[in-house]
Amino acid sequence: MTSAGFSSDGADVIQRELIPPDPDDPVIADESLEETYDILRTIDFIKEKAAKKVALQFPDDLLGCSVTIAKKLEDATGAKIYILGDTSYGSCCVDEVAAEHVGAEALVHYGRACLSPCRRLPVFYVFGRKAVNVDLCSEAFRDLFPARDAPVVVFGDVVYDHILGELETRFAAVYPRVVFCKVSWLEEAPSGGEVCKFGRRFCPDPGLWPDGYSVFYVGGEGATLSNLLLTWPRCSFFSFNPVTNESRREGVHVNRALMKRFYLIEKARDAQVVGILVGTLGVSDYLSALSHLKSIIHRAGKKSYMLSMGKLNPAKLANFPEVDIFVLVACPENSLLDSSDFYRPIVTPDEMEVACNPAREWGGRCITDFRELLPGGPAHVEFPEIDPEDAERADVSLITGEMRSLRFSSAVAQASEEAERASLVPRNSNTAVAELGPAASFLSSRSWQGLDKALGETPVVKATEGRRGIAIAYEDEVNG
Repeated sequence: MTSAGFSSDGADVIQRELIPPDPDDPVIADESLEETYDILRTIDFIKEKAAKKVALQFPDDLLGCSVTIAKKLEDATGAKIYILGDTSYGSCCVDEVAAEHVGAEALVHYGRACLSPCRRLPVFYVFGRKAVNVDLCSEAFRDLFPARDAPVVVFGDVVYDHILGELETRFAAVYPRVVFCKVSWLEEAPSGGEVCKFGRRFCPDPGLWPDGYSVFYVGGEGATLSNLLLTWPRCSFFSFNPVTNESRREGVHVNRALMKRFYLIEKARDAQVVGILVGTLGVSDYLSALSHLKSIIHRAGKKSYMLSMGKLNPAKLANFPEVDIFVLVACPENSLLDSSDFYRPIVTPDEMEVACNPAREWGGRCITDFRELLPGGPAHVEFPEIDPEDAERADVSLITGEMRSLRFSSAVAQASEEAERASLVPRNSNTAVAELGPAASFLSSRSWQGLDKALGETPVVKATEGRRGIAIAYEDEVNG
């Protein structure tokens, strides 16, 4: 089982070479291209929206075909087509911000997608149609579930969604209790008994779901499977990998992964300074999630700083050593970031709330969709009103074994503190703010605090031509 992540290695990006496709390759022949990339349905979508400017968002591995696809769409619709390459955050998310930079009126997203809801632009998804041996997949299902009355939910990676209909046709008469998920990225209210999760809808037996069901997943290891495993850890998971044509039972490492997540909750309880990482600008309600996190962190007596830096990597976050722990607000598939290589741990909004809200308890599973934690969401728990006499508490850290002091505050006290922070602060003779926060205090104690502005002390000189090339290979450098 692997964890999701959207960190980017700068060296890989610099050295990456995009090779245009061979026009004689049968994979990109007109018939195959139109079927694989839903050209006709995409044309209908653009015409339906009457869009004059359309953005096409491709992951790196599909950029080779992007120009061919864009030309076909432009010729058929008359719209101005823009190709979006590297996305601001994870490629599974819709990059509405980049699309708005060119004034796009609609967006087409290609490849794997997390199906997180977005509200700024109309979006059409083209997953592609990766090959699957349906006969082997059906045989694997029958071997894994010999009992015909077994309750099973069938999930699939979105790139294999096109074969789920055929599987349902084959199993409908033989397995009456098998439920197939339907991909749906439109935000519609679920009907009675319907479960809506991660852009999929299905109708299980309410008396058995979730613990009484097994899950059959069509796809390989990756963010989607990890997300499902940690969301429903008590379900029995089985998978069929269309690349290797192998089937197996999943979940061997789930308990270890859940123990690691609980460890991170304890780290969050110990933390005094929290960095809130903005990991999406497209998922709906992300601003509400940021505000909600900031509120519960402050009511738990901790300091928080909000950081937006695009794709994450250890070097970026190492610039903030004063932060004890980071909480990442991102789509469900990018929330479970493996932070073992980072200087400080990274937790999900759910884990941060369990650490801060005394009314929340660890339920032994992961909630990766931050919208469930907001007011009105199924996992929302109100922060309790704190009696001023009971605001100061103490308990024992399960990591260090030492006593830690907890200082909770009521909503009224928090509002008063925020108003006080917003008021003018007296300055000293050096025009520096006299009252420093934790981050500013940390900065003042560093041996190097950044470049001095030295205003008025730098002589004016004529501009000269700088070096050419990239940092690892300037043109005037001689590599010995």
